Amino acid sequence: MQRRHLIAGGLVAATLPQWALAQALEKTKLTLAVGGKNLLYYLPLTIAEQLGYFKAEGLDVTIVDFAGGSKALQAVVGGSADVVSGAFEHTINMQFKGQPMRAFVLQGAAPQIVLGVNPKTMPNFKTIADLKGKKVGVSAPGSSTNVMVNFALAKVGLKPGDVSIIGVGTGNGAVAAMRSGQIDAMSNLDPVITLLQRSGDLKIVSDTRNVAESEKVFGGPMPAGCLYAPQAFIDKNPATTQALTNAMVRALKWIQNAGPADIIKTVPEGFLLGDRAVYIDAYLAAKGALSPNGMIPDKGAQTAFNALASVDDKLAAAKLDLKAVYTNDFVKKANAKYPKG
Repeated sequence: MQRRHLIAGGLVAATLPQWALAQALEKTKLTLAVGGKNLLYYLPLTIAEQLGYFKAEGLDVTIVDFAGGSKALQAVVGGSADVVSGAFEHTINMQFKGQPMRAFVLQGAAPQIVLGVNPKTMPNFKTIADLKGKKVGVSAPGSSTNVMVNFALAKVGLKPGDVSIIGVGTGNGAVAAMRSGQIDAMSNLDPVITLLQRSGDLKIVSDTRNVAESEKVFGGPMPAGCLYAPQAFIDKNPATTQALTNAMVRALKWIQNAGPADIIKTVPEGFLLGDRAVYIDAYLAAKGALSPNGMIPDKGAQTAFNALASVDDKLAAAKLDLKAVYTNDFVKKANAKYPKG
């Protein structure tokens, strides 16, 4: 009798609509903070949202956009957001500060950040050392674009304070700052980079949109955009974390099979910066740097730590548990559920 009830219960569960299955989630409504949603760096997040993959997993996700990744992180620290779509290295910084956070699905296998100079204000630029005393635009101070500048400076013996860091955002404001000569160099991402390069307003110095180039710059695999959250959130909401991961893995696999026309049709019009051809070029330049399956490379945490440690002596001396800043457990289950997207 008991066995019959169990079998009947299983049949009922199998025929329940998606909204009923979602009741198993610990938290169905959540806020996700991102710094520069329009960037190709976060394309998987936009695809998951636009194609309804979060809803398909029973989630009601509100995405709040900020000027840069450091601002998005502040939203989670302050309690106004649950999860961050941001740069992987923030998980290392937060462990160092005693606020453990963990990445659970990767969006970018390389940072996609490009460091370039302004040909108008620096026509005689030869090496990174020439940036001393100059104004360098980043998405927001403290963000991954800023980390890239610090790392490039450290390689030529300069310190972060040897340049003036200016937050310019990741959209039209960044383009205007470069074209008007307010900044002498820029560390930013697509589509801003491709737009400025095509108009002759940017000369590329270092390009991590290419995975091989990124590994050369950083000395190993450098995980980039990911979803990360406080360890306490993941511990309390494992099913919700799994649902988020499922949606992101589906989006990553959809991108792998999509053409430029599919992307243009799916992203919001405002992301194109008024030029579809530029956006397509930017997408083609960045596509190879997007993760095919959401897996975080095991050597990635050490690479990211090395980059941060090169400009922070206190962090360099710290004994951190780098295995605690990421997990692939959720991604493995998501890939089993969606082997083809």
